[in-house]
Amino acid sequence: MSDFFRDQTEIIQRFGWAVVHVLPSDEDPADAVPFAYTVGLTAAARPELIIAGLPPDLAHQLLNEVAARVHEEGARFRHGRRVADLIVDQEVVVLTGAPTADLWPGAALARYGRERLQLQQLVWPDPEDRFPWQEDYPAVEYRQPLIDAPSAELVRCHAPRRLAGPRGRRTGTGRGGPTP
Repeated sequence: MSDFFRDQTEIIQRFGWAVVHVLPSDEDPADAVPFAYTVGLTAAARPELIIAGLPPDLAHQLLNEVAARVHEEGARFRHGRRVADLIVDQEVVVLTGAPTADLWPGAALARYGRERLQLQQLVWPDPEDRFPWQEDYPAVEYRQPLIDAPSAELVRCHAPRRLAGPRGRRTGTGRGGPTP
């Protein structure tokens, strides 16, 4: 076992996960971006987390915060979930998907194998609160490759399913008839 994996194993045993940073090298394409990901959450049957395009220290902080919620609090994030309390005055969106050529969590894949590995990406907005899948997102300035396309829910608005009725009672129909 290499020193890298031995050190990583010790960190995972101590904290429940480790964070790995991948920085572009001179051999990478000019548009390659840094990314970071967790290793260790798979052992607890949770998806590993990945984030792209941020400086390593900020990526590390965000991954540690969400990994702590997953590992210590049992938090689960569905595809398209918006998380409002990670970045001041902005939301992060969680995407579920598979590794890509741009976002390849090599150490997690080596440790757990492709069959076991589940992956969720934390996608951050630009300063104008636009995400990579939205019109006018400055993709050149804020390059952020994605592991999956956003769900339709993220791209369009939905009408409310139920409205508050008189005296705060909910009205409308749900499964099995009117809501009491």
